[in-house]
Amino acid sequence: MDLLLVAIFSPLVLALAMVLGLPKALARSLAYVGFALPAVISIVLWCQYGAAAKESTYAFLTSYDTGLAKLGINLTLGLNGISMPLFVMAGIVGLAAGLFALQSKAERLNTYVVLLLIMQGGLMGVFASVDVFFFYFFHELALIPTFIMVGIWGGRDRNYAAMKMTIYLTIGAMLSLIGLIAIYYKSGAQTFDMIALREAVLTEGLSTVAQQYIFGLLMFGFGILVSLWPLHTWAPLGYGAAPSSVAMLHAGVLKKFGLYGLIQIALPLLPQGASHWVLILASLGVVGNVLIIGIVAIAQRDLKQLIGYSSVMHMGYAFLGVACISVMGSGGVVFMMVAHGFSAALLFLLATSIHHRTETFDLDEMGGLVKHAPVLAAFFVAATLASIGLPGFANFWGELTIFVAAWTQFKWLTVIAIGGVVISAIYGLRATAKVFFGPQTEAFDKVLAEKPATDLTWSERLPALILLVSLLALGFWPKMMSEPINDSITEIYTAAEAIVPQDVARN
Repeated sequence: MDLLLVAIFSPLVLALAMVLGLPKALARSLAYVGFALPAVISIVLWCQYGAAAKESTYAFLTSYDTGLAKLGINLTLGLNGISMPLFVMAGIVGLAAGLFALQSKAERLNTYVVLLLIMQGGLMGVFASVDVFFFYFFHELALIPTFIMVGIWGGRDRNYAAMKMTIYLTIGAMLSLIGLIAIYYKSGAQTFDMIALREAVLTEGLSTVAQQYIFGLLMFGFGILVSLWPLHTWAPLGYGAAPSSVAMLHAGVLKKFGLYGLIQIALPLLPQGASHWVLILASLGVVGNVLIIGIVAIAQRDLKQLIGYSSVMHMGYAFLGVACISVMGSGGVVFMMVAHGFSAALLFLLATSIHHRTETFDLDEMGGLVKHAPVLAAFFVAATLASIGLPGFANFWGELTIFVAAWTQFKWLTVIAIGGVVISAIYGLRATAKVFFGPQTEAFDKVLAEKPATDLTWSERLPALILLVSLLALGFWPKMMSEPINDSITEIYTAAEAIVPQDVARN
């Protein structure tokens, strides 16, 4: 049995079964299986990865004929040290988001869960695909439910948010698609298989000019999907309006598609093109995402908007790491993507739990919640410290590695990026103080008069605990993830260094 295939298609099959009219009680039980199975499989494969990776570049490699072989399209699945950690993260965050959704009081819950299952299947497919066509296809499969769910179940300004997300992300996806097709055409490989594309480019080479244009398309296309400044404005608005589980999956997992594409595809295949753009990418990431967006985050008074801007800000560190074009820089980005996936999902979950008790996201209308929900306060403090990058949490290792890698190439930008840690501490700790430890406001008093606040229920604690344990496990034992990441990136980038552009032949 191909476990990768099961992890991708089990949520999709169960979503289809729910659409076909299963009894609600049975459908609900099957939905739990649909979210749990990918998470369990991802952990099982992670445990087996070390032995499997010794045999080939990609572990668990399997190919299925799609009838499109003449176009170079086959469903090829496998995991290397770059995709494996993200595959596991997608499974765990998907489980937490699914558990939280199934215990929610969303209207038309079955439809809501069906769309979430489709999104989960697409996410697992993104990181398991070795074929570039299916890598892109699964991203679109996960993206479409996002627009629908924001528009139907979203909060304030949901229609505007859904429309803006649709416009920006469609433009980003189209630019990315053009860049990926250009690689397929220029490589002469006649296949979308990542392994074959690398071999073709290594053998034949791409001209420096071609690499520069293609990398530029991918940088801005993937950059829009990751919320690269100044093309980021869809993200805080979209996350502020999105239902909790959707924000958890999109900000935590789907947004990593662009960074993953840059590291797994663009940098190894287009090294000369990347070197042309790195200063621009690093400058936009640090000055735009870290500094400007960080200052904007400080000014926020809406908790969910604050978390949205924080998510955008932290992507600046990732862009800086990508710009290093080094094993250490890219390795730090992969580690940070995983850590940010867990911490962002946890913060969005807890923000909704806070809203359930205060009936507002306005920080000025909160205060004193720690007296009523000490466990919620403890989780939120831990999540905030993780997001800031405190040692002991996974985020620390990702950010530290990026700073060390960037120091030799971008000293002043690295100084600014390190200053971003102070900025995130300011808005994170201030929000924590306002929500939990500040004086209890009159607005919150009125809410308590009608409905006493309670602490986290187990339906909220369990998904939060899954995410927090993941952050702590990687924080205290980063080696279990860093070694396979380093091995794969070293192998891929060493081969990329041997690529000599054929400026005359391949223009």
